[in-house]
Amino acid sequence: MLKVQEIKELIRALDQSDLDELKFEQDGTKLVLKKQQAVPVQVHAPAAAPAPAAVSQPPVKQVESEVSATPAPTTEKAAVSESKANDDKLHTITSPMVGTFYAAPSPDADPYVATGDQVKEESVVCIVEAMKLMNEIEAEVNGKIVDILAENGELVEYGQPLFVVELS
Repeated sequence: MLKVQEIKELIRALDQSDLDELKFEQDGTKLVLKKQQAVPVQVHAPAAAPAPAAVSQPPVKQVESEVSATPAPTTEKAAVSESKANDDKLHTITSPMVGTFYAAPSPDADPYVATGDQVKEESVVCIVEAMKLMNEIEAEVNGKIVDILAENGELVEYGQPLFVVELS
């Protein structure tokens, strides 16, 4: 069993390194440390007083309009799946909250569903963990899983597509 001081040293070592993730296993105890990279560095730039004054207003407005005019899925796979989901016979199951996606009830268990599996409205397809609460996500439709869009352990956003289901 790791002591608190040892865990703190591992956290410091990860912080000071270029690594994004550290997995440590000792005597059956597993520890996974990940750096949070969801906060863009640019968000912190406005806190510095000189930087905002140097930026003129028109380019900022232009950037904002470009960003809002081109909302794009985060991955190519999601883009392809979203276009497939526009088909009348396909339904996209989306995340109802921000959290961590888990494909199985525990790390040792089989995933709830795999590509090609038949699901019913009440079938649990995954878990989204939010604030230490495990929220079971149901299919809400009858059909067959065509595509799984999220990776196990991945952070998902509200409304992010998780599965594509071919309606039956």
